[in-house]
Amino acid sequence: MRILILEDDMLIGDGLMVGLQKLGFSVDWFTDGLEGKEALYQAPYEAVVLDLGLPGEDGISILKEWRAKSRKEPVLILTAQGDVEQKIFGLESGADDYLTKPFALAEVAARIKALVRRHHNQLDLVLRHGDLIFNPKTRTVTSASQNIMLAPKELLLLELFLLNKGKVLSKTQLEEKLYTWQEEVSSNAIEVHVHNLRKKLGKNIIKTLNKIGYLLGDE
Repeated sequence: MRILILEDDMLIGDGLMVGLQKLGFSVDWFTDGLEGKEALYQAPYEAVVLDLGLPGEDGISILKEWRAKSRKEPVLILTAQGDVEQKIFGLESGADDYLTKPFALAEVAARIKALVRRHHNQLDLVLRHGDLIFNPKTRTVTSASQNIMLAPKELLLLELFLLNKGKVLSKTQLEEKLYTWQEEVSSNAIEVHVHNLRKKLGKNIIKTLNKIGYLLGDE
């Protein structure tokens, strides 16, 4: 899943970006509040990690604007240890969760996944489709009790389809959700990933709707 990070501390921001990428996330990181705020309007993010003390524009002001403009992306705010008033203010301004610094990367990842599950009304800890099971925590896939090895982008693509059952996703939407602005995207990248998923999980796992997009197949 693609997430947005707004954090001006270079050490924390770099650690979050590199660590979350290793855990299977696609990450865009901004250190300036104004630039980060605008990024949410330019790409389809599944969640946002938001520091409150940002140059350009502070996190609370950014959050209030997003909510005033009906942006519903889950937001995890980062706050200083013991700053209770700031935590309360952040939640009342529209944040979905908060985490105090210093924090463990594993907890950040777990909280992001929990927020995304709730956002998609997905209460189960694993994603299921017929006899196919995807575990977001371990990034593993089984089909008919057999382990299936998928490449990182294939895992991300499968996760997107499982989180959006019944929804048609265009090629452009899939590219924007799979790739960050720093990544090069070949013109047939999505077609290749879809082909590989069908080869590994069955030809009916994904339907193609000509000139419209792709849809998760029937269970």
